[in-house]
Formats: sequence, C-alpha cells, structure tokens
Amino acid sequence: MNEDNFEIRCGIVIAIFAAVMALTDMFAGKYGDDEIKFINEKSSAYMWFQAKSIRETVTEGQRDLINTMLENKSVSADQSKKLSEHTQRLSQKIAKYEKEKMEILKGSSVVGEANWTQDVDGQLGKVTGALEYEKKINILGEAGDQFDLSNLFFQLCLVMGAISLVIKEYNLKKVFFYVMVTVGSIGSVYSVLALRLAITA
Repeated sequence: MNEDNFEIRCGIVIAIFAAVMALTDMFAGKYGDDEIKFINEKSSAYMWFQAKSIRETVTEGQRDLINTMLENKSVSADQSKKLSEHTQRLSQKIAKYEKEKMEILKGSSVVGEANWTQDVDGQLGKVTGALEYEKKINILGEAGDQFDLSNLFFQLCLVMGAISLVIKEYNLKKVFFYVMVTVGSIGSVYSVLALRLAITA
C-alpha cells in the first residue's frame, strides 16, 4: 500500500465497516423488538397460568367441602349419591386444569399431543409455553450483548480510521489503518455470532 492511494483505500475500508455496522444495528434493533415482544408474551402466559391455578384452587375447595359433608354424613342418601357424582366431575375438572397449566407453562410441543387441552385461534397444539418464551428471551439477551460488543468494536474501528486519515506521518497512518482493520474484523465476528444466536430464538 503506497502513500499516494492510501486515503482512497482507507476511505473504502471505512465505508465497508460503516455499512456492516449499519446492518448490525438494523438486526440488533429487530431482535431487540422481538425480545420485548417475548417478554410481554411471557407475562401474559404467566397471568394465564395464574388464572388457571386460581380456578383449580376454587374447584378443589368445592370438592373438599363436599367430601367433608359426605364424610360427616350430614346429607341424605339420595343427596349423597348426587354429591358423589358431582365430586367426580370436579375431580375431572381439576385434572383438566392441571393439564392446561402444564401446557401453558411448558408449551404444546413439550407436553405432547396427548396432553393438548388449550386452543389458540381454534387450533390445538399452538400454545407457546411461558418457559419457552423465557428461553427465547435469554437467547436474545445474550445475542443483544454480542450486538453491543460488535457495535463498540465498529465505533472504535471508525475512530481508528478517522485518525489514520487525519495524521500526517505515513507510518503512523499505516499503524492506525491496520488497527482499524483488526478492530473492525473483531466487530464483524461478534456481529455474525450475535446474528447466528438470535436466529435460534
């Protein structure tokens, strides 16, 4: 690399790294929005789970109260038979709530088709569990950290490039140019790693 065309080559390299940095920022923004969406979805899933837990607790209370009445023989034989049948129905509802809670917590794909009880838009097997959202959030959080590191290295890269264009000493220009290329390459590696990680979420 001779002194005459140094500025042209350096300018081209700076432009390339600036373009890669812009793309990285775009992807970081997209996956950052996805992370926020998944956080909201996780909160909704846990609220749904809590609602099912409350219903299950209320139903268990009803069943236990009836069982206490039956054990104390405080009802007639005819009523006792009807109440026994009712407790069976309540037990079935409790078992259903338990299944629903597991599907909401773990997701349809984890609990298996035999345990699908909740529908999403009229279709069974479409529930994404709260724990699945949590896993996605953790992955995107880690990817976000790598996007941040990538952005840091790109900014340092552009600073090194600007310095290499400004200073007069040619040998120093080359030093800052090679530092720019090295730091920019590290930023590119972090960008690729972050993107590969974010895609898996």
